[in-house]
Amino acid sequence: MSPTTLPAPIARDLTDFGIEVPSWGYGNSGTRFKVFSTPGTPRDPFEKIADAAQTHAFTGAAPRVSLHYPWDRVEDWAGLRDHAAEQGVALGMINSNTFQDEDYKFGSLTHSDPGVRRKAIDHHLECLEVMREAGSHELKIWLADGTNYAGQDSIRARQDHLGDSLREIYAGLGAGERLVLEYKFFEPAFYHTDVPDWGTSLLHCLALGEQAMVVLDTGHHAPGTNIEFIVAQLLRQGRLGAFDFNSRYYADDDLIVGSADPFQLFRILVEIVQQGAHRPESGVNFMLDQCHNLESKIQGQIRSVMNVQEILAKALLVDRAALADAQARHDVLEAHAVLMDAFWTDVRPALAALREERGLPGDPFAAFRASGYEQRIAEERVGGNQMGWGA
Repeated sequence: MSPTTLPAPIARDLTDFGIEVPSWGYGNSGTRFKVFSTPGTPRDPFEKIADAAQTHAFTGAAPRVSLHYPWDRVEDWAGLRDHAAEQGVALGMINSNTFQDEDYKFGSLTHSDPGVRRKAIDHHLECLEVMREAGSHELKIWLADGTNYAGQDSIRARQDHLGDSLREIYAGLGAGERLVLEYKFFEPAFYHTDVPDWGTSLLHCLALGEQAMVVLDTGHHAPGTNIEFIVAQLLRQGRLGAFDFNSRYYADDDLIVGSADPFQLFRILVEIVQQGAHRPESGVNFMLDQCHNLESKIQGQIRSVMNVQEILAKALLVDRAALADAQARHDVLEAHAVLMDAFWTDVRPALAALREERGLPGDPFAAFRASGYEQRIAEERVGGNQMGWGA
């Protein structure tokens, strides 16, 4: 490979690859102790979309924006959809929220009280209507449900309640629509979480039907978990509906993807590429699920997209024939060396050249910093309430 030229098939795959960005990634966020504010933070979903569109304008690889409901509630969904189109992006997945209402203190879809479960189910059915008005076709469910103490509630009963609740939501899907169920091995519940792992999510999805898929978030696993194995298994079953990029040192820190362990991201993408799941026709929705607490929101999203592009390019460069040959001969070190050769390849000059061929800045990060956009919104967005967690 020339330092500034990628093979045509790889260039095509990189050009076709798109990453959905989260609306909440452009609002104020923080730790459990403090949510920090920043000048120019969006005050409504329309301003969130405008900021998200900057990520796509400079990278050419972030064409969709996930919404969080009711955080992103608007009176005119058609107006928000048109606004997004004017900005050059589309509205993507709708994320439900059953973790900030007082009624859900002891669970939502798993609650022992049928009235609370009814409220949570109705919220998701409302999300389906929002999904359609937004022009989307995917509903993502992440539950904070669980218990803090042994004996607090019946684990079996909660699973039964969850299955019943999900069936009613699933029945509300139309043709071409999907429900994707996320998992997280702990937090905020300390004793047990109702959807703690990919197996639990997969079992519920298999029981629901073909329109139910698993969501994998890289930060939602115990330290040392072989995430690429999970990816391979879910793809093997045709049940990986969405993949949420982020990075962490421990648990769900939501750091910029690739910042803590770029080699892990490479290993994961090697498995994804092997099964062709990076291509749009695979149906896997790749997105960033990150909150930027200290760094600039838009810059953080742009850097994240660039990180994924760089690691994906490395995964695409793996010599598959050489790897298969070494594996067939059980040459352990040679097979590992094939992967490492690709991982250590500097693809940045070639990606810069590819972007420039597409009329994009070779260095999107530097170009955005020089654009003056952040200074302008800091001056224009004065007054009103900044959006952030819970709004």
